[in-house]
Amino acid sequence: MSLLTPYRSRTLDLPNRVVMAPMTRLRSEPDGSPTADVADYYRQRAGAGLIVTEGMWPHSSGQSEAWVPGLATDRHEHAWGRVVDAVHAEGGRIVAQLMHGGRKGHPAARIDGSVPAGPSAVPDGDVLHLLDGSKAAWPRPTAMPLAAIEATVEQYAASARRAMAAGFDGVELHGANSYLIHQFLADNTNLRDDRYGGPAKNRTRFALEVVDAVSDAIGADRTAIRLSPGNPQFSMIERDPAALYRGLVDELSRRGLMYLHLTDNDDYPALADLRPRFDGTVIANVGENRAPTTAGAGTRALADGADLVSFGRAFIANPDLVERFRRSLPLAAMREDVLYGRSAERYTDYPCAATTVRAIR
Repeated sequence: MSLLTPYRSRTLDLPNRVVMAPMTRLRSEPDGSPTADVADYYRQRAGAGLIVTEGMWPHSSGQSEAWVPGLATDRHEHAWGRVVDAVHAEGGRIVAQLMHGGRKGHPAARIDGSVPAGPSAVPDGDVLHLLDGSKAAWPRPTAMPLAAIEATVEQYAASARRAMAAGFDGVELHGANSYLIHQFLADNTNLRDDRYGGPAKNRTRFALEVVDAVSDAIGADRTAIRLSPGNPQFSMIERDPAALYRGLVDELSRRGLMYLHLTDNDDYPALADLRPRFDGTVIANVGENRAPTTAGAGTRALADGADLVSFGRAFIANPDLVERFRRSLPLAAMREDVLYGRSAERYTDYPCAATTVRAIR
């Protein structure tokens, strides 16, 4: 199986199996609306079989740090519509990733100045970008009361409706890498003793409620979720990921979702363990906490059972990544010092291989 082979399923019709992974780049306006550069950035990468956007907050109370985009207002919806139109004009397909920060946030980083809240009052321990350009440690969050949990579920659904109104081809729920859904799943961030805490079945409740609410709002065939079983980023602890995620994936498999996006882990081989349990499309990400994914690594993931493979860092410096794979061309290196910023520098100015060749000639 080749990365360049078209893929067709009940929910997807893609020209290749290369997916652009969601990557935070912090190029939005202060209110969370994507800038014109954002439209250009995704348009340049429309050769991907599927683009998953950077995470966007579904409500201002879920903004994880300054300059992270949102999809919660009319202005957000209209601005993202221009991004979608730019991608579709190039023949691409794009889904919106909804990413609630939960405990990740700061009053000085949020447009509404709210204090972050998560499953429990457990701080993140890392640093984040503030609206004034400085950085600060994540503060101690509050624990979400039941009413706030119920409201947040509906906020995801409302944001998903906006995604459809903006023209997106689907919605991916960010249930990975230490964001809110993952916080309910992990041992050290969910210390609750109510119906959302304790046994694995309770800790998966929030994830399934969000999936069901979004599926009811836009259709299960346009709803997807990303999971990172056992991922230790941002001090997350999952002592027995297999026991929890097997049950969660069994439930997700019954729901007819657009796809399941799995990140693999050195300590827990999620793809090998969970792929057989999901009756539907699986996207594998094998570069999390590892070296950037190569074409060879992607091909091996297909051989191991993935239907599609997501690439992150490789897409940043190579807008024409699929064409480079097709022609076996070398990949350009990403400049990490300007990964985040306010300008187009090392955002939309990475050249395509054809441009580079013409310049050399």
